[in-house]
Amino acid sequence: MKTSRFLTRVLILDLIYLILVQCAVNPVTGEKELMLVSESQEIDMGKEFYPSALWGDLGGGGAFRDEQLHSYLRDIVLRIQAGSHRPNLPVDFAIQNSSIPNAWAIPGHVVITRGLLAGLENEAEFVFVMGHEMGHVAARHSARHMTYGMLQQVGLGAAGIALSGSDYANLALGVGAVGSSLLLLKYGRDDELEADRLGIEYMARLGYDPQNALSAHRNLEKISGEYLKSVGKEAQEKGFFEDLLSTHPRTSVRIDELRVMINRMQPFKMAGDGTYRERYQTRTAGLRDTNSIYLEYYDSAARAYQKNNLDEAGSLIEKALGKDHRQPAFHALKGFILLKRKDYAPAKSSFQTAMNIDKEYAPAYRGMGILSYNQNNYREGIDYLNWSLSLFPQDASSHYFLGMSYFRMNNYQSAIPHLKAFAEAQPKHPEVFGTLGICYEKSGDLSSAYQAYALQVRVAPDSEMGKHAASRIAILKPALQKQTR
Repeated sequence: MKTSRFLTRVLILDLIYLILVQCAVNPVTGEKELMLVSESQEIDMGKEFYPSALWGDLGGGGAFRDEQLHSYLRDIVLRIQAGSHRPNLPVDFAIQNSSIPNAWAIPGHVVITRGLLAGLENEAEFVFVMGHEMGHVAARHSARHMTYGMLQQVGLGAAGIALSGSDYANLALGVGAVGSSLLLLKYGRDDELEADRLGIEYMARLGYDPQNALSAHRNLEKISGEYLKSVGKEAQEKGFFEDLLSTHPRTSVRIDELRVMINRMQPFKMAGDGTYRERYQTRTAGLRDTNSIYLEYYDSAARAYQKNNLDEAGSLIEKALGKDHRQPAFHALKGFILLKRKDYAPAKSSFQTAMNIDKEYAPAYRGMGILSYNQNNYREGIDYLNWSLSLFPQDASSHYFLGMSYFRMNNYQSAIPHLKAFAEAQPKHPEVFGTLGICYEKSGDLSSAYQAYALQVRVAPDSEMGKHAASRIAILKPALQKQTR
């Protein structure tokens, strides 16, 4: 009891110490606030999280390749950054190849989707959207979320540790639940309002008419509604949009708040007409044409593929390729359709074409890896799947087939981390825990094997793998009890 009270006192003193010394001046407000994340740590976590965020968001797609358009928009983003509250922070810009209208920023990166870019009317709207997202980073909103997460971890796990400021920050940053997963958490209303105000401020500094912030909000609502209509308001996408719109509310109340902000602004000098609409429309014309092909054919083909309607998916993707054969996503989806049909030679050709167009198109490498696995060519598949994971580190499918390739080669130690990663992403898979149990048992880790088998029995007790897991539990239990004694 005395030890417990002592540790509690130590914890309280350490928390007081953290609050007193781990403060930083907010770049936007100029006020001190508790901050356990340094700027360099923000940037490091942004680098680590960015690839999976670019590929793993609903709609996914990686980067949309159009060098001229990217250069034009990146120059605008760099001008916004130069006039922001953190001009020295490195920033990289990307167009995410997704039809879903969205934008996001993490330290070091700011991203807008193809779908949103196609729906905006002018440069001013683009500047407001980017300024809003970059405003979250400028005001260190994500770093504040991470700090709160760390403090919650202290409260949850404090029973036996005494912590000091920098040591605790390093410890907490090593915990996955408090690391990059907090970078894209929902922002509260106050954070959203501050980001809106910063977006307006940044666009005015560059000579854009702030009234376009209002049309940007309205356009996002309009584009979102049109996209939902095009997908038939399917449950998964509808849930995503309800979450997105609750995080970034585009209501009449929000518009009124924007008007108040604009009316309170100091006089500013407008450049040109304040919108540069004609230039924006000309530079984005190709993207809008491509986006219409995605909306009309590719997105529908992807949904048909997910429902196993392969004939419909194949017909739609052929139409998409007839309109534009330069999109790696079109060739890769054709490859997956052929792979599901077990037409391996043409599937391989489609994946190879996708890789030839874009050497960093992760799904094509995953497809080649799965194809090699299906043909029992495990060594070749491992190379492709490792390349896929180098581009998209959290790709659950690549982890699964890489783990299974090692498993088939009896390389159980190498299989374990990949099967574990897949199991964390897909905990209801009917066989992965049993396979993990075999890997652990073959590697001599009987305790982990027992736990994995127990999970397999819980998930699918009546399957062949479930029965195997139950039989191994019966054998391992006495041996583990003997070890414990």
